[in-house]
Amino acid sequence: MNITQSRQDGIAPAIDIPRGRVLLLASGAGLAVASIYYSQPMLGVLAGDLGAGTREVGLIPTLTQLGYALGILLLAPLGDRYDRRSLILLKSLLLALALLACGLLGNVPLLLAASLVVGLSATLAQDIVPAAATLAPEARRGKVVGTVMTGLLLGILLSRVASGFIAEHWGWRSVYLAAAVSILLFAVAAWHGLPRFAVANRMRYGRLLGSMLGLWCAHPELRRAAFAQGLLSLGFSAFWSTLAVMLYEQFHLGSAVAGAFGLAGAAGALAAPLAGRLADARGSELVVRLGAGLSTLAFAAMGLGAFMPGLGQLWLIVVAAIAFDFGIQAALVAHQTQVYGLDPAARSRLNALLFTGMFIGMASGAVLGSMALASWGWTGVAAVATAAAAAALLVRLAPRRRG
Repeated sequence: MNITQSRQDGIAPAIDIPRGRVLLLASGAGLAVASIYYSQPMLGVLAGDLGAGTREVGLIPTLTQLGYALGILLLAPLGDRYDRRSLILLKSLLLALALLACGLLGNVPLLLAASLVVGLSATLAQDIVPAAATLAPEARRGKVVGTVMTGLLLGILLSRVASGFIAEHWGWRSVYLAAAVSILLFAVAAWHGLPRFAVANRMRYGRLLGSMLGLWCAHPELRRAAFAQGLLSLGFSAFWSTLAVMLYEQFHLGSAVAGAFGLAGAAGALAAPLAGRLADARGSELVVRLGAGLSTLAFAAMGLGAFMPGLGQLWLIVVAAIAFDFGIQAALVAHQTQVYGLDPAARSRLNALLFTGMFIGMASGAVLGSMALASWGWTGVAAVATAAAAAALLVRLAPRRRG
């Protein structure tokens, strides 16, 4: 794509993207999404310090996640209407202020309100990924998106570890204050390191949101990607939402061990750049099918662990978690590569639709996983996850239809 064509499409010219800029975007995505998860390991400490009940403080991560979901649907599409650089800077400042408020407030209702704002503004990550896709040349788009997704996934992986360590040694308020400083530092770097993005779309906000239905109907590949990734996310969520309960009831292991299973997310962080390179070289469809197939096999093998001795089953779950996390994250990067290529002027809205499908899948997985565990035990959870991953594979193997 040449510079003239890029300007006519309303996007920044994609000649090449310096490595430093890619690392800046990856860092920003990781720091932004980490803000959603900081509270989870320190809820007990926070409840004791504020004299609040478990149910009250449990609303903190709930409202943060709710804010993030609403932000993806209502705020992420603005990247097609306004300069993405301005949106990234504005959301960075809003996120830093919300994190600062969380660290200074001593009132649970106000902390809940600030947590909702944290979730809304943390959708900064969903502005950064389309920005990276826009800045990258087409031949390197998969690799660049994969690198930025590595930063995002590392943010998810390391956020709980970092917040737990900092809260234990310096208190829960220090976590929020340190997070606010990190976002401000990113904002300063982004101010100097990101170019402005030309905007061709001047639709009003209501029409912009309404156009998402048109995009959904116009692009079969978007629907395939959202359905398949939503199904994979269903299996992913069914596993993680029931793991801690299963480990406690079946092996009498506490939350620390369940949290250690999160290190399997390192496989996902590794999968992202590898999947991006393979998508550039061999096509994204191959990567999606390999990822869905690997996830199906991993979930199925995990179900067979019920017939193994205790320690053997635990090791099988660890290996399966690494395998399916690798497969799901590889599929996500490939799906993003596909979706971002559909309409360069609508990448933010396309991204919002893809991630809305993911969130629906994750919410459904939490419900179905809990029901399966209560009714059929861990084998039931594995069956739900296996069926969902297999269905995702079938979606990708089905013949393509036009229109």
